[in-house]
Formats: sequence, structure tokens, C-alpha cells
Amino acid sequence: MVAFVLRLFDMYSYREALHLIKTFEGFNEKAFQVPGGAENAYCIGYGTTYYPDGSPVQRGHRCTEAKAIEYLLHEINLIADELIKLNLGLDICMLNALISFVHSVGWDPFLYSNIVDCCEHEDYAQASKEITKWIFDNNHQAIGGLIDRRRKEMRLFLEQYNGNAWTSEDILLKAFRNYTAADYQVRAIRRLQECVDPYTLSEFANNFEVTKDPYPDYNDTEFLEQLYKG
Repeated sequence: MVAFVLRLFDMYSYREALHLIKTFEGFNEKAFQVPGGAENAYCIGYGTTYYPDGSPVQRGHRCTEAKAIEYLLHEINLIADELIKLNLGLDICMLNALISFVHSVGWDPFLYSNIVDCCEHEDYAQASKEITKWIFDNNHQAIGGLIDRRRKEMRLFLEQYNGNAWTSEDILLKAFRNYTAADYQVRAIRRLQECVDPYTLSEFANNFEVTKDPYPDYNDTEFLEQLYKG
């Protein structure tokens, strides 16, 4: 039955969003507590926290996979309708990517993100970069699964806009030392990042403390002096 229903979705406008969400959320028959959420926050199926009638998922609830897909389709359509109301000039691939993104992070965080501002100014390349920043948990640790999901959402977002987007010795240390944010350097780093396993990349991000500002108390002149010191 589920396989038959999914074949019908091959013609569904938001099938790419459906596929991404199903892939990264996974199916859960039993309700479980939302990781990092409130004590009474539970989700079921493919990340459903509220049923179509508005009632919350509660501890002890169960559902079939067919019912989970029904809940998910309801959520996808709601998100799509709200995104369309924003009039951001999105093509169908962008819309699908943002449906998956919003389903992951929530409507309010998305609405007040830089992604919306970038889309309003038709800077879709920068919007795609903003998507890839949402890879950290509540403890500010990069998560491999989120890196992989954001990477796929970013690729989908730019699929029609730009099909070629970002798609022994201490070479990395030398590259970091010589980094000046030149366009070719940025492109090279992004190409490398695309090839690195997301779990290896998350471990590197955490060990390297990429979210930590190494020069928090320096003015602009002191920052440049420290940056090029040695």
C-alpha cells in the first residue's frame, strides 16, 4: 500500500522535499521526545510534532507508515503555502529545498533568518550559503547528519538557478596560512568540502572550533596584524 502511494507521489510537485524529509527524519512508529526540545515535546512518523487537527503528539502514541506519510504531506503543503505567500521569487527547486529546511528548523527561525532577506533581494547564491550554516545542535556542535542534509538542500536550491554551483605534506596548513578569501580560494575550499564525508567534516568543525572568534577583543588593525603575523 505504501509503495503504491509513493508511486503516485512521483508526480507530486513537492516530491523532492518529501524525499529529503523522509531520508533524514526516518520513520518512527512510536512517539519519542524531541531531541533538545521541551520535556513534553514529542514527534512521530517522519518528524511530526502536531497532527493535522492541531493536537500535539504525546508520549505513547503510535502510527503506521501510511499515516505518517499522510501527516507529512499535510505539513509539506502547509509550509509550501506559507512560503508562496512570502513572494520570494522561488523556482520549484528552491521551494522544495526550503520546505525541507523549514521542516527541519521550524517556521519562526526560518522567517527571521538571513535566507529570507537574501531571497527578497534576489541574492539566491548567498541564500544557499546561509542554508549551509544551520548545522549545529543546541550545544553548538556541528552534526554530520545536518551537514549532509544542508548540503543536499543547498544543491537542490540551486539546481535550476545555477547547475554548476559549488558543486603528504602539510598542504592544509599551508592553505590556511595563505588564505586571503580570494574567489579562487573560496571555490577550492567549497569543492573540497563537497567531497569530505559529513561526519569527518563535523568532527573537524568541532575540533577546530569554527564558531569561536579567535580575535574577539582586537580592533580592525590589530586583527590584521594577528592574521598575518609570522
